[in-house]
Amino acid sequence: MPTFRHTLVLLSASLIFTSNVCASAELSSTDAERLSVLANSENRSEKARARNKYRNPVKTLSFFEVASDQTVVEIWPGGQGGWYRSILEPYLAENGLYIPVRSKDAFPYPIDKVADNSADRVLVFRAHGFMIYDKPAQDYFDSIYKMLKPGGVFGIVDHRGDESIPQDPEGKNGYVNQSHVLKLAKNSGFELLESAEINANAKDTKDYPNGLYSLPPSLKGSSFNKALREKVLEIGESDRMTLKFIKP
Repeated sequence: MPTFRHTLVLLSASLIFTSNVCASAELSSTDAERLSVLANSENRSEKARARNKYRNPVKTLSFFEVASDQTVVEIWPGGQGGWYRSILEPYLAENGLYIPVRSKDAFPYPIDKVADNSADRVLVFRAHGFMIYDKPAQDYFDSIYKMLKPGGVFGIVDHRGDESIPQDPEGKNGYVNQSHVLKLAKNSGFELLESAEINANAKDTKDYPNGLYSLPPSLKGSSFNKALREKVLEIGESDRMTLKFIKP
């Protein structure tokens, strides 16, 4: 039968573990400074750097607690010129590991370069293909769950839809309802750690002729519509959810 002292030790250990899992850790000053340098580096194109004001890379990666010694998987980074890849790959080059999962990979089926329970972080940035590809969206979330170590973090930033409109399973307008992402993540076994408004844009009315593709950078449908072009340029890029989940 456990003694009072034994019970107290177990309780203390449990509290420490809970604190480590749930508390939002901050990056070291060295890592935070390194991210800032890379995000603004001239090694990135001027066009890419101009989008920092919409995508807030330093705040976003800090929120996801991406440290330079971690194994980080990015889903569909967009090739060698991938926007976040141009920051993450050099950031992790010395002490960590960056693994891009490309559209040509078998994902959501298992892929050799990402073993189960091997990643510290899996990151998804505006990859709304989760909604429009031919496999069920749940398969992608289930696969991400398998990639992560217990205690690992799944971070996602995506175009946030209008919750008054039911989720289109094909995602034709490019927006994804936050409630839908939360449901898929929960079904996979994830727990929501925290949400943030780092990438929110209250000007985005989400009611354009070509969905979010009317907004920058696509600007679809406004080549010969000066009024629409001026309107969407003033709005800027889309309103985005920023969600941080943990694999228990």
